[in-house]
Amino acid sequence: MKALAIAATGMTAQQANLEVIANNIANINTTGYKRARAEFTDLLYTVDKLQGVPTRADTGLVPEGASFGLGVKLAAVRNVHMQGSFASTGNTLDIAINGEGWFQVEGPNGENVYTRAGAFNLNGEGELVTVQGYRVMPGINLPAGALDIQINQSGDVFYRAPDGGANAEMVQAGTLNMVRFANNAGLMPLGDNLFRQTEASGDAEEGVPGEMGMGKVEQGYLESSNVDPVREITEMISAQRGYEMNSKVIQAADQMASTITQSMR
Repeated sequence: MKALAIAATGMTAQQANLEVIANNIANINTTGYKRARAEFTDLLYTVDKLQGVPTRADTGLVPEGASFGLGVKLAAVRNVHMQGSFASTGNTLDIAINGEGWFQVEGPNGENVYTRAGAFNLNGEGELVTVQGYRVMPGINLPAGALDIQINQSGDVFYRAPDGGANAEMVQAGTLNMVRFANNAGLMPLGDNLFRQTEASGDAEEGVPGEMGMGKVEQGYLESSNVDPVREITEMISAQRGYEMNSKVIQAADQMASTITQSMR
């Protein structure tokens, strides 16, 4: 009986859906996190009767056929790259992107990876780094004890020299570059709020904040997760009901098979 196998694919799909929703809820307070959405497609069909063929010679064509689906499968888990809300932190080195774009980071293997989580800090050498210690590219170095660090919306980083006092002139330490991709959904999530470029995402296009369609940077803010808790709870209930309905199909198919077995005795 095919209904057993079909319902089993439905339960497997809803289980995967629930896992995606659970990960969204778990990351509801993760800086720069982008919610994921499970996408499904139907499986192959078995054809009992083709449409568009004559029933016999010199007759009209059959307008509709009879095809039986074999269930559902997980097609993709898509990250929805919508802007999250801003949270004011007051921290000088917290930076949010207002609009399109990514920060470029030197990953653990020296490769370029990308993030929208702008919770930056300084390492022992005065380099601007992520919370995992990865360098923000291009490298920004600040001297020990730098005063009045300012980052404008174009990504220019300024500071006052520690030996010049409050009246010292502002010195530019560098400019934060940004990149963008033709297809953000094609980026590969790596964990630690990092993404890797793939063939599906296209090549990284570098630019300056506020120009060429790049977003502006906002100092003293962080981009919150774009997870909507009400939506996730609603979709979790829907996934649970879908799982229950598929289990009911299995019970019904089992009862039908049991009836046939008893009739054969």
